[in-house]
Amino acid sequence: MLSGSGQTIGGRYKIISQLGQGGFGRTFIAQDQHLPTQQHCVVKQLQPQATDPLTLQIARRLFDTEAKVLYQLGTHEQIPRLFAFFEENQEFYLVQELIEGNDLSQELIPGKRLSEVQVISLLKDILEILEFVHQQKVIHRDINPHNIIRRKRGGKLVLIDFGAVKQVTTQVIQGGKTSFTVAIGTPGYRPSEQANGNPRLSSDIYAVGVIAIQSLTGLQPHQLPTDQETGEISWQDQAKVRPELARVLDKMVRYDFRERYQSASSCLQVLKDLSIVTNSTTLALPVTSASQVITKPKITAQAKSFRPVLKKILIIMGVIGMGLGATVLLLNVLKSANATDFYRRGETFFELKRYEQALDAYQQAVAIRPEYAAAWQGQGDTLSQLQQYEEALEAYDQAIQIQPDYLEAWNNRGEALAQLQHYEEAIDAFDAALKIQSDSLEAWQSRGDVQIKLQQYSEAIASFDQVLELQPDYFQAWYLRGWALHNLRRYEEALASYDQAVEYKPDASGAWYQRGNALSNLHKYPEAVASYDQAVQFQPQFSSAWYSRGSALRNLRQYEEAVDSFDQTLKYKPEHYEAWYDRGWALHQLQRYEEAIASYDQGLKFHKNYPQAWYSRGNALYNLKNYQGAIASYEQAVALKPNYHEAWYSRGNALFSLKQYSQAVTSFEEALRYKSDYQEASKGKEQAIQAAQVISEEESREQGSSGDGEDGEMGSRGAEEAGEVSQ
Repeated sequence: MLSGSGQTIGGRYKIISQLGQGGFGRTFIAQDQHLPTQQHCVVKQLQPQATDPLTLQIARRLFDTEAKVLYQLGTHEQIPRLFAFFEENQEFYLVQELIEGNDLSQELIPGKRLSEVQVISLLKDILEILEFVHQQKVIHRDINPHNIIRRKRGGKLVLIDFGAVKQVTTQVIQGGKTSFTVAIGTPGYRPSEQANGNPRLSSDIYAVGVIAIQSLTGLQPHQLPTDQETGEISWQDQAKVRPELARVLDKMVRYDFRERYQSASSCLQVLKDLSIVTNSTTLALPVTSASQVITKPKITAQAKSFRPVLKKILIIMGVIGMGLGATVLLLNVLKSANATDFYRRGETFFELKRYEQALDAYQQAVAIRPEYAAAWQGQGDTLSQLQQYEEALEAYDQAIQIQPDYLEAWNNRGEALAQLQHYEEAIDAFDAALKIQSDSLEAWQSRGDVQIKLQQYSEAIASFDQVLELQPDYFQAWYLRGWALHNLRRYEEALASYDQAVEYKPDASGAWYQRGNALSNLHKYPEAVASYDQAVQFQPQFSSAWYSRGSALRNLRQYEEAVDSFDQTLKYKPEHYEAWYDRGWALHQLQRYEEAIASYDQGLKFHKNYPQAWYSRGNALYNLKNYQGAIASYEQAVALKPNYHEAWYSRGNALFSLKQYSQAVTSFEEALRYKSDYQEASKGKEQAIQAAQVISEEESREQGSSGDGEDGEMGSRGAEEAGEVSQ
């Protein structure tokens, strides 16, 4: 059972803290320990408050549905990604992307009214996500401010909590009974048909409409009056809004679902058709992709204040009254000079890592001079530093549209796409850079990095070879080239690449570590230990290097030294269950069985579903002649891994030692079932049958042990032989 922080589930997700708890389960923030960055994620645990069969069936169905729908919805940037879905100890877990930010309930403050323009923008943002969801024939059923998060990075909205989703299917009648769905949703945002268990696509439209009315009026849904005769929401006297928008909202929240917009697409189109006055306009220019559009800059307060100054300058210079051409020429000169000043200011702030101020300066530059490619590039670089990669892409696209052969913009566009995990598009960007400059070391290196992420190892090697032709002492290229070869199991070649890497960067602990791993795969354990020694010398807290060092020493049967290395691993990573197990195994070989058991127990605290640890624990208990305890451990092992023939065999030995011969025979037979040529198990079975026959004969003669010395000695010898356990 998941108890709380510090616990690891699924063998990789370490619980950090609890996020919340509802009727069907709990949510936690966890850390994925199988990724180098150990990124945070959200873990949902199915845990209904009621345990009756119907409630459990409903909860499990909702949980399964959430996983299936998240998988179906794929990798939409405004829907949390699904990372994993699994069962452990009869409990169900769903792991998905952690969205950092605040939910809309923190923006929609009671008593605070948003402007009409803000509400229209909010509506469009929500409906654009919902349009994608509805296109997949999915109804969310619980759209409310708490389930919409404004992402901290970039400010885009993200729709969460698909635990209440429903696939749109034809209703089926079986056995005279209509299929039944559970009424789920948040009161106030849930329309009548959904409350009755019959949600529609338009049920989601209703919820979005209520959010919009809440934003305009500053009232919570339960505070909005309804017409007692029609059931319609009466809200227009609570807010000032244009009739066109009011009609849209009224249609969104109609009591009768047939009178609402029937999908997010239809509602979104009506909103787009509204004539909204804004302070910016989008110019349709020739572009190479849908995202490459140039936005007409806003006229800033600073620009407005500059107008009278400019007029005075023109009067002084005698330009007013001159020809139009001369006036325009001077205006363009002054505008260019002012834009350059802002650009240089942005460059200075960027160098000082004052990114917010740099961004403001670059934006001022392009506001004055929209065709300023370098300022767009600077804006993209700054947004990348702020991890606002989507916005950075737009800036790079503007720079490229203005200057198609802008090498740096293409390279940095590729980097931003890689950060967004759009790897194929990133490679296209790097290829475009290489068409401009075939010897761009940055483009080749970045291209190789992305190819590794795509597991295109042979292609990555070719890219790194290009880098090394341009710069033979480039450490990173040698290191990643080695890693690509490593993944292709070309360990000798990988070793040669790692050797070059550490030659150019002798303190590169990561390269020393992977060099040791390559040597271990080649069974060159002494050399591997020496390489791991270098890794921990330069990075003493390198837990993975300590662990691999211990494994190499274990293979060399240097068990004392291996224990010391595993101790170092656990000093820096106490929850490393494999280190606890391997430490126990090394102590086992040193016949320090009590310490070995304690080490196995520690490992099982962090990963109780580790059959090998239960098996080895049983062997240690067996060697301490604690046969009952050994049997209990073996039974845990075979419960987790039913075909674990060694555990069945060792269980038979322990039962034999307890003179429970019939059960021992059964255990040996299980071992033979999974490994028919298991000679030790065949021998153990024969001895157990013989011993059982001896006991049977003794009982039939109703005699004591006197006079049966020979048979008794045979049984004793058999038990002694059977007591030898397999390590």
